[in-house]
Amino acid sequence: MNQWGFEEEVVVETWQQIVSSQAVDLIAFTAFAALALTSFFRKSVPLKYITLVAAVAYLGIYKSQLLSIVNVFGVMGGNLPIFKYNLGWYLFALFAVVTTVLWGRLYCGRICAYGALTQLLDPIVPARFRYDVPLRVERHAVKIKYVLLAAVIVYFLATSDPLIYRYVEPFWMFTGRATTGLWMALGVLLVATVFVRNLYCRFLCPLGAALGLLSKLTIFGIKRWSECNTCKLCEKTCQWGAIEGPKIIMTECVRCDDCERLYMDQQKCPHWIIIRRRGSSPNESSVVGR
Repeated sequence: MNQWGFEEEVVVETWQQIVSSQAVDLIAFTAFAALALTSFFRKSVPLKYITLVAAVAYLGIYKSQLLSIVNVFGVMGGNLPIFKYNLGWYLFALFAVVTTVLWGRLYCGRICAYGALTQLLDPIVPARFRYDVPLRVERHAVKIKYVLLAAVIVYFLATSDPLIYRYVEPFWMFTGRATTGLWMALGVLLVATVFVRNLYCRFLCPLGAALGLLSKLTIFGIKRWSECNTCKLCEKTCQWGAIEGPKIIMTECVRCDDCERLYMDQQKCPHWIIIRRRGSSPNESSVVGR
């Protein structure tokens, strides 16, 4: 009832109207997701970089849409966006969760706009500027992000304040809303990333840690050959410290494709080289992959 006592007409939105009003966002993200999955399954380097550029331009700059530790807080507190008015966001979040369970941290390797931005630095920054963190150090350093995840969750449970995210995530850079101090910290982080490849994603990202824990459920991992028990080629090639001998550490792997391309490279992978050599001797059996 209004102030004059007249009854007001109640407008009931239909699902057709709701979906129609968000159709552009739904179609755009579906197209982006299709690009990301195509680049993943084809193991194409050019398609991968096209996907990374699209992630920065579309999800970062145009949509300013990234998953965040705030979303983890939302799940914990039951404070998520209203479903019917945020269908695009739920499609985005569902895609990230489902792909993580199926293949691992595909979100970190291709979808996250910040991660995409730092990966785009790889072919630009001269190798002489890069510092390769020793594996023995990296094995311990990767645990920092899990400590940060635990710390911010404890802080949120104690205070119900989600604004702590600004001090552990740089994703706000795409919205442009921050203090001078935070912008300075972001500048330091980006400069450090020039020297230590994917520094934040590898060692500091609490959301990456959360997805890393979820990736323990991964259904389709990375295949290995029997030769991987002794060969260190993939381990030395991996830029994420996600390979330890024959073992793929799925919590750290972002499905960047580097080792998978090497795995199938018949000119570089020892598995194929051994097969060719044994093929010339009728007395030796072929190698069986696993």
